[in-house]
Amino acid sequence: MRRARERSERALSGVPSANGREMEKIADAHGHVYTRPVPGLPVEGVRVRIGDVETLLVHVLRRFHYEVEELRPDDVTGWHNPSRLRKGLPESNLVSGTAVRIRPGAYPAGVRGGFWPRQLAAIRSILDECDGVVRWGGDDKRPDEALFYVAVAPGDARLPQLAERIVRWNWTPGRGAGSGAI
Repeated sequence: MRRARERSERALSGVPSANGREMEKIADAHGHVYTRPVPGLPVEGVRVRIGDVETLLVHVLRRFHYEVEELRPDDVTGWHNPSRLRKGLPESNLVSGTAVRIRPGAYPAGVRGGFWPRQLAAIRSILDECDGVVRWGGDDKRPDEALFYVAVAPGDARLPQLAERIVRWNWTPGRGAGSGAI
């Protein structure tokens, strides 16, 4: 029991990210953030918080790939080392595994206007489907058009409800990301 607690303490920071989830000092090592596959995308995986957050962010990535812009192997990042990001800002959600960045070099933080109208319409469709559970950094006061993050606090019932709905879509032929029938 002591060794498990020590391993957990090495991963967990004790500091919340902007959305209230604990930031983690390391990934893939006894915390809540692990590299997870993204079916249908040419990426090796993305570091995200396992469970409902993973289900939601993988879905967002898949819809972005199918409907906004085709992604390449190095276009997606998830968890970041906490020393490289500012606490209290939406980007801190990356450290808790509750955010992803899509093509961050193409959509630099602080700049708006990186998407064509058709792409913006697809992004809005993704956000509408997520019922306020996901926020796009392009809507923030200081825009970060590459950033998508969980916008609800821990314990908000909308997150598990949306994750359950996405899982049902994924198991229903003709539904889910890329089907055009969501």
